[in-house]
Amino acid sequence: MQDFSRVPPELETLRDFVRWAASRFQEAGLSFGHGTDNAVDEAAALVLHTLHLPHGAASGFWDARLTATERKAVTERVRRRIEERRPLPYITHEAWFAGLPFYVDERVLVPRSPLAEPIREGFAPWLEAGSVSRVLDLCTGSACIAIACAYAFEQAQVDAVDISADALEVARINVERHGLGNRVELISSDLFDNVPTERRYQLIVSNPPYVDAQDMAQLTEEFRREPELGLTGGDDGLDLVRRILAQAGDYLAPDGILVVEVGNSAPALEAAYPNVPFLWLEFEHGGEGVFLLTAEQIEQHRDSFVA
Repeated sequence: MQDFSRVPPELETLRDFVRWAASRFQEAGLSFGHGTDNAVDEAAALVLHTLHLPHGAASGFWDARLTATERKAVTERVRRRIEERRPLPYITHEAWFAGLPFYVDERVLVPRSPLAEPIREGFAPWLEAGSVSRVLDLCTGSACIAIACAYAFEQAQVDAVDISADALEVARINVERHGLGNRVELISSDLFDNVPTERRYQLIVSNPPYVDAQDMAQLTEEFRREPELGLTGGDDGLDLVRRILAQAGDYLAPDGILVVEVGNSAPALEAAYPNVPFLWLEFEHGGEGVFLLTAEQIEQHRDSFVA
């Protein structure tokens, strides 16, 4: 095992430390998926954040030498990433979603949903950004989806719901960080339970817990660092999804849409509702397992959802 009590003297430049950290991550057999998907990108993200440099730092920085203090700070974060098996955003307390920075810690999942892509596109062609007045984000966690929607739909009020008091504390940090306290309302609720019944939404969006029992049993240590409440969706991953489908029709505007991420539980969803015409969104930058239904379709299949 690498001795992290001293900084290797051969390491001088930013490039040196990225290469060294990537090698140590590979050697330790870390798993990725919390903002990066490989050791080199993870190492670069760690080093750049520690040195207070942007992700897209100019190439001229790569051969710049680190100070003694910076060398120690980078080495310490590499040590923590390896020994604690903690996702990097829990160490840096920063994650990016839809081009926006968010505070994160172990009280919430690390943002990584492919929903960032359609949010930035305003869910076109299903919605017209200027006509959206209300958005509901169920299982908001860090509030990254709710806040990104507030940026995408500048005229909209956004309700961000979560059952976890801890998650709502993190969400509040992010709402204040982005100066959206007048447009993003945090609601403590088990899905729709405490959502005002008179409100109607042009968009209901959710990234609920959807990991099934089999996948939960196979999670790596890094993913087990995340709150189980935000991951587990029951035996087939659909416990909360079924409830969302059964109630969404009562809260959607007539021209509204429901968009839900179900990930690997997509086949189970189609098997459970074989007659429902789920539209599976496609993503230019990767991702799958996100469906869209219109309010009209939900009404047409209401009997299937409440059965």
